[in-house]
This record gives sequence, C-alpha cells and structure tokens, in this order.
Amino acid sequence: MATSHFPLPDVGEGLTEAEIVAWRVRPGDPVTMNQVIVEIETAKSLVELPSPFAGTVSALLVDEGATVEVGTDIIAIDTAGGAPAAPTRAPSATAVDGVVADAAADTAATVSKEESPANLVGYGAKTHGVSRRRKPAERPAPAPVPAQAVQTAPAAAVAPSVQGGPAGGPVLAKPPVRRLAKDLGVNLAAVTPTGPANDVTREDVLRSSQQVSVFRNVRTPDWPAEREERIPVKGVRKAIAKAMVDSAFTAPHVSVFVDVDATRTMEFVRRLKNSADFAGVKVSPLLIMAKAIIWAVRRNPTVNSTWTDEEIIIHHFVNLGIAAATPRGLIVPNVKDAHTMSLLNLAQALEQLTVTAREGKTQPAEMADGTITITNLGSFGMDTGTPILNPGEVSIVALGTIKQKPWVVDGEVLVRSVATLGASFDHRVVDGDVASRFLADVASIVEEPALLLD
Repeated sequence: MATSHFPLPDVGEGLTEAEIVAWRVRPGDPVTMNQVIVEIETAKSLVELPSPFAGTVSALLVDEGATVEVGTDIIAIDTAGGAPAAPTRAPSATAVDGVVADAAADTAATVSKEESPANLVGYGAKTHGVSRRRKPAERPAPAPVPAQAVQTAPAAAVAPSVQGGPAGGPVLAKPPVRRLAKDLGVNLAAVTPTGPANDVTREDVLRSSQQVSVFRNVRTPDWPAEREERIPVKGVRKAIAKAMVDSAFTAPHVSVFVDVDATRTMEFVRRLKNSADFAGVKVSPLLIMAKAIIWAVRRNPTVNSTWTDEEIIIHHFVNLGIAAATPRGLIVPNVKDAHTMSLLNLAQALEQLTVTAREGKTQPAEMADGTITITNLGSFGMDTGTPILNPGEVSIVALGTIKQKPWVVDGEVLVRSVATLGASFDHRVVDGDVASRFLADVASIVEEPALLLD
C-alpha cells in the first residue's frame, strides 16, 4: 500500500505559515486529482488547496484551527489503485454561509476544475458539491423549493435566497446578488426589482442599502454571560496588526483635509447611471474620486512613490488600491494600471474588485504592488478620518460622506452636496506643498468633473 504525504505549500506569497481553516475531506474519503481538500488562511487571504494525488484519505495530520509552517505534512493519501475517475457524488445545491448556491454553477465549476491542471484556487466556486459546512449526507439534484418548506425552514438556512417578493412569490436574484444583500443586511423582499426578468440586480441592492442607516442594521445583543472573551491573534488580524504597526512607526505621517462642493459630481454620477453605456455597471462618487486621483497623480508624481532606505522610486503607472472592509478583516486590493483605463473600464474594474472582496475571493496577487490607495469612509457615514498608509505606499486619500449642507455660492447661501476629503502622506517623500497641491487637484475634479475632459 503506497501512502503519499502532502506538505503545506508556499502559495506564492513568500509566507512561512498558514492556518488550517476547514477540511473538505475525512479519513476514508476517496479523492481525485485537483479536488479541493482543505481551506487555509494566510495573511489576508483564504485559499483552497487541491489534491495533488488521487486515492483515499488515510489520515488528516493537522487539526482545524492549527497554524503550521510551510513544508509541514498536512494529509496522508493512500494512492494504491488510485481513485474513481469521476466524483461518486452528484453535484447538488449547497448552502454556503447561509445562502443557497446555484447548483448549475457548482456543476460547471466541477467540470472546469477536473479538466484543469492542479493549481491553487481562491475562495470561490465549490467542487463536488462540498461546502464549508459539512452535511451528513448529500442531497439529490436540486428541485424548486416549495413555498411551505420555505416558510417552515430556519431563517439561517434560507436567508435572503428564498424571501418572498413584492407579490408574495420568490425573489428572483442571482447568487452573487443574494450574497451581497446578506452582507449589507438588505431584505430582498423589500427591494424593487429592475432587472430584465423582474429580478433584483446588484444596483437595486446597493441603492436599497444606501437608504438604510448603517446602525439600524446592527442588532444590539445582550451582555454575554462570560466576563471576558479572548481572541487569538493570528491569520488576518495578525497580518493587519503587523502592517499597521510597521506603517505607523516607520513612515512619518502628515495629514491634510479640505471641504468640497460635490454637487456637480453627484449630478455627473446621475447622468452616468442613466447612460446606456453604463447600463448594469455600478456608478458612485468613488468612481469620480478614482479618476480624480489618477489625474492628480500625473500633476504631482511624487505622491505615487515608494520609499527605500537608498532611494525614492516614483511609479509612472497607477495600481489604485481600494481599502475594503470584509467579514475577514481589512484588505486593500488594487486595480492594476488604472491610469490606462477609460471611465467605463475603471467603473467595471472597481465593481469587480468590490464584489470579489465581499465574497472573500481576493487573491494575494490582487493585493500586491499597489502604488496609492483610496479609503471610502463615507460608506460608513463618516465625514473624514486620518488613514494610515498602506505599507509600501506614500499616499492614501479618504473620501467622506457626501451630505446636503449650506454652502456659500457667489455670496448666496445654497443647499449643496458637500464632502470632506482627507489624505495622509509619508513626509519623508511628500512635502507639505506637494501634499496640499495634490489634494487641491483632487478636490478640483470633485467640484468640477468636466475638468477630466481636458
């Protein structure tokens, strides 16, 4: 009997350790080549590891929740005689984080992974009908969910997937839209659908979420019976802590702020939303901010730099980072070569980046090599803040919430859409005059987006 051991690999991040989050197999289970067998957590990334062998699992060598070094054997697989050429269990609809997944998508993902060579995949499509929450037995192929079953099923099991629509029937929405609604605390049954099949779109969910207070979505829990709770510092939180300490105590931060009249930006956003070219694409003031930063970088290139002890590296390209708060912690994926993109392409890239981050699928390469970052504090109702630099960068810009406020225009007090922009800089690279000119340039675009046509 031949037994092969699978050591924990370096998943391309140069890391030395990772945490075993969830095993997808148990001793005695047959496995095929490329079948996902374990979910691991590295610094700010959840990664699925495929099996490099076909055979039968003989032992799991590391417990869930344990942190092990790269090169440590984590599983033993009996490779004598191999394993079945095809999965012995048919793909089925699986519950992922409380949301009913689309079985057809699972099937397609299974086929594509079986046909591809072994690789490291992100926290995304599931194979062989296996989910993070193991079930004692697989269910048969999916069938329409009866209304009575929906009404009697636990809320956590059905979540927003099977909520009743405005007419009492099931809500039509794609799985990513349902997940987004769940993350934002939006009740799909209360959303007016605008999709071509009378389905709820991502834009419908986002529009609805903006109409609900962030704080009204948070239930106030009872005091726990335990007097204290101790959370091990590891994985994502450990990586965030190290990065923030390194940044705060290595780069001397300086911050500047400016209030801007964003009325024309809001009007421009409304026109883009009504444009046929932007149909189905999320458009928000963040898009205009992104374009404004790219434009301002051209005029003030030193804000788009990296400091080393020997030299300052000025980047003549923009990998635009977007600070994203996810259930697993703060991450900063970036849009590669954002300076080459049209407004439409940039809008599509920002939307994809945000959706990928919310779904936990962001890969390490998507967070590497950023040159400048935006943090959108306005999404939490905050006016401004003093952001800490993303390690390796010398500038970060904060967009505060845009509110209706009194504003003096030509000696007359008018109601305008006003926002506060803030920015932090590494003072070793960016002097006060450059920092001020850069933020003033960003503000000028927010006040008059037509300048982007120059």
